[in-house]
Amino acid sequence: MENKKRIRVMTGNEACAEGAIAAGLRFYAGYPITPSTEIAEILAGLLPRIGGKFIQMEDEISSMGAVIGASLAGSKAMTATSGPGFSLKQENLGYASMAEIPCVIVNVMRGGPSTGLPTLPAQGDVMQARWGTHGDHPIIALIPNSVREIYDLTIRAFNLTEKYRVPVIILMDEILGHVNEKVILPSPDEYEVWNRVKPDVPPEEYLPYQETESGIPPFVSFGEGYRYHVTGLVHDQTGFPTNDSKEIVRFLERLNNKIDRYKDDIIEIDEEKDAGAKIGIFSYGSTSRSAKRSVIWAREKGIKIHSIRPKVIWPFPEKQIAAMAESVDFIIVPELNFGQIAHEVEWAARGSKAEIIKLNRIDGEPINPQQIFDVIIELDGR
Repeated sequence: MENKKRIRVMTGNEACAEGAIAAGLRFYAGYPITPSTEIAEILAGLLPRIGGKFIQMEDEISSMGAVIGASLAGSKAMTATSGPGFSLKQENLGYASMAEIPCVIVNVMRGGPSTGLPTLPAQGDVMQARWGTHGDHPIIALIPNSVREIYDLTIRAFNLTEKYRVPVIILMDEILGHVNEKVILPSPDEYEVWNRVKPDVPPEEYLPYQETESGIPPFVSFGEGYRYHVTGLVHDQTGFPTNDSKEIVRFLERLNNKIDRYKDDIIEIDEEKDAGAKIGIFSYGSTSRSAKRSVIWAREKGIKIHSIRPKVIWPFPEKQIAAMAESVDFIIVPELNFGQIAHEVEWAARGSKAEIIKLNRIDGEPINPQQIFDVIIELDGR
């Protein structure tokens, strides 16, 4: 069989665009914004060649609306942005959550708030990814740490959004968006592509928000002979608004519980555990690359480390952190913000002996391995 693997040197933004194509992306709507613009530029060239559609909208709000419309019409759809644009997308992101419309949103993070630091990296949007839109709502957010992983997790983002009918966010940052790395891209038979589940009943029997055993209603595209109502209001199984308290509770519980129910399937982490380690590290995104180097240095000096790196930041891997917290004395949490995820780690480790050590940087520069290693040496001496 012919080897269809491809060896490339590419940036994270390039890998995101090509991973989306591999996953079946056929519609992109967006608005240029540093440091994500290359994703739009690449897809503007790639999509028309395969029968897809690219459109530059007048702003980020309309971009998100166009993506929702394209998904309802049957296309796998995506948009990409950075901090200020991500803020503008939140209202429509909430609409997609309420109406259970599959879509992928890429946020190549930069410093903020407001226009902040347009060309410098940050990790200040991790909490916004979870709670940026109002109300209790389901969300999945993936957080890669390399160019190849961006490719892989972009494919997974499309699979998750189609499988669970929930918006999926890919959180990168400026470092990962623009770094060049050699990658070996997989052949199509090496990865799964998931497509939305269609109804098995005739149009007159179709309920767009039907209670099913899986908790995820079948999803049919407009134009396929099925007519149904879509709204941002709380609705019953027909898709029309309701004020019936039982229907409201039933719908909202199903909407939110479908992520908790499948949490073990969704969550993905890299974990390295040294027996007897008293120091743990929880790191993510580009910062985890520095953490990995510092762990190598620590082990060379005989210091045992227990490290966890999430590939999925939401839902949060609280169970894995709780287990780590039972065995270590300290958990270092390095991140390019004032400690947003450190608070989640503290919550997950509650009741344990572990002390949470925050290591933060907010000046637009990355946390380097020496900074983390210095903390490890200090804690090892305590």
